[in-house]
Amino acid sequence: MLTEEQQGIFRIIENGNIATAKGFKAGGLHCGIRKQKIDFGWFYSEVPANAAGVYTTNVFQAAPLKVTQESIGKENKLQAVVVNSGIANACTGKQGLEDAYDMRKLFAEAVGVEEHLAAVASTGLIGELLPMERIHKGISQINNTEHHGADKFETAILTTDTHEKGIAIELEIDGEKVVIGGAAKGSGMIHPNMATMLGFVTTDAAIEGSELSAALKSITNKSFNMITVDGDTSTNDMVLVLANGKAGNSTLSEKHKDWEKFYQGLKFVCEYLAKEIARDGEGASKLVEVCVEGSFSDESAAAIAKSIISSNLVKTAIHGADANWGRIITAIGYSGQSLDPDKVSIFLGDILVVENGVPHKFDEDEAKQYLLQDEVKITAKLGDGNGKATAWGCDLSYEYVRINASYRT
Repeated sequence: MLTEEQQGIFRIIENGNIATAKGFKAGGLHCGIRKQKIDFGWFYSEVPANAAGVYTTNVFQAAPLKVTQESIGKENKLQAVVVNSGIANACTGKQGLEDAYDMRKLFAEAVGVEEHLAAVASTGLIGELLPMERIHKGISQINNTEHHGADKFETAILTTDTHEKGIAIELEIDGEKVVIGGAAKGSGMIHPNMATMLGFVTTDAAIEGSELSAALKSITNKSFNMITVDGDTSTNDMVLVLANGKAGNSTLSEKHKDWEKFYQGLKFVCEYLAKEIARDGEGASKLVEVCVEGSFSDESAAAIAKSIISSNLVKTAIHGADANWGRIITAIGYSGQSLDPDKVSIFLGDILVVENGVPHKFDEDEAKQYLLQDEVKITAKLGDGNGKATAWGCDLSYEYVRINASYRT
């Protein structure tokens, strides 16, 4: 999982999670929004933490996002986050906003933090009001130790996901052990520029708030904004990072000698969670990685990679293990980016299928066997410059249609 370079910077903590970093706790429980599944989760820091967030680009931003952005906007700090699944509290008007504020207030009181240091997130069905009596019931049980545990939080935030998504890594800064952990949810309505996903990252590193915000935005553009499942962008999506400084290192900034180590660690955690979301796409059977090399710029490469990974025709061909490279060429061609078609080469794994814009003879059976694997890599080499980018997605299956045709039932 780790490259040799990454192994020299950090290590993955076995069973690490969002509460592995010093001073963080998490939990989850069933409050009754969903029939049986755990649907209410939270995590918090023992002390206020510098915080940063990125949010959906959808014009219809759900009430919890508005409340959370207001919280962070006070001091660029957060101490606690509460999440419900099952109902998104989106497109719910004045009442929905009041409910989100009420949820924040009661949660903050329950965990003993100032109200403006609490954030709220919701995910699920759009257009329905939260059952606030059940939310209140859930909040009243937060301090019951039987509901504590990061595994419960990871489960509580899921919707159509098939599995929990969590990780933690450890690195050394100023001779101190620093942990970066995270959890995420996301399975459908996933598209570049945020999607129906929630991502939460915690660290005990001491870091300037402005530097944390800049790092998150930069890394999001290379991770969460480079995944797609079905081309839809949701109303509720956000990624939050909290850094509480409990590790005891000197405050990180771009001028710190270990800044690059921290940046690479944070990038790895975000990329890991993003790839797990793509891998868990609704009805998906394989993770697809698209690497574009040799574009005029990184931005151009990213646009081409997104075009390929977002193509339903490419995704269905991958699902059917059909080495139909014409669909890949087509997606590159309509990406809107400048390129020389006569320099484009396409690889499926290590199998060259197009060379300098024309077919390259390859073994169809070998290609089919490669495409039947759980992870598929498509590489497009353009020969125009030094720009490069990577995007992640999944195949598009019959099961995706079944899931989404009956989502409300």
